[in-house]
Amino acid sequence: MLLEGRVALITGGAKGIGRGIALRFSEEGALCAIADVAVKDGEATAQEIEKKGGRALFLACDVTKIEQVKAAVEEAKERAGKIDILVNNAGGMRSEPPIEDMTEEEWDWTLALNLKSQFLFCKFVVPLMKERRYGKIINLSSIGAVAPPAHAIHYNSAKAGVIGFTLDLAYALARFNINVNAILPGPVKTFFYEPFIGSLDEKAREQFFDGIARSAVPLQRIGTPEDIANAALFLASDLSSYVTGVVLPVSGGIPLKPYKEMH
Repeated sequence: MLLEGRVALITGGAKGIGRGIALRFSEEGALCAIADVAVKDGEATAQEIEKKGGRALFLACDVTKIEQVKAAVEEAKERAGKIDILVNNAGGMRSEPPIEDMTEEEWDWTLALNLKSQFLFCKFVVPLMKERRYGKIINLSSIGAVAPPAHAIHYNSAKAGVIGFTLDLAYALARFNINVNAILPGPVKTFFYEPFIGSLDEKAREQFFDGIARSAVPLQRIGTPEDIANAALFLASDLSSYVTGVVLPVSGGIPLKPYKEMH
């Protein structure tokens, strides 16, 4: 197994992409520490991993609060003994107002969740990795950072910040044998879209996702958490030992144009 004996700390691992990563990593032998504010879902994900024969623990944590992040990292270290892999997955947005209507609170909340949280976890995990001269850090950005599909300036700006954060950290930590890379997911069918389609029935939801696939994705399908998890697995394993500072789109071909737009 690719992650046998490794300990992975996954933020936002209770649902969606983070849950997919936790399940995939556990299949490959990792002990998964899930840090999330969604207690019920996080505990359910940890229990699901254990029922399948894996190892997991749940850490209740608001990833935007420094004291809670520090406590979560300390608890993960105490209970698991080490942290080999950090997946900064937590993120999201609540709405897409035009810039002139966006409140300062909405801007600050979005940047805190999507960018500040990654800084906070790295602040406390990196010293542990430096001490052992080993580590894998995977930061989740978004294809919206380089090819915005909509005017979501708070979210896309935060995700663009993740790219800069990743490149800087990769350079700084290379001499400590710590690999730092970023994944840019394209459209993935998760709860991320709930603020926008929550009122739709099942048929309308499917039409919504089919519309995105046909109009925007060259591979003509919506991504799954498993698609992102498989890329994360490569970056978390020693298969990628000579890979650092990479910004990897896992986006079905976006920003390439769909074939029908060219003919």
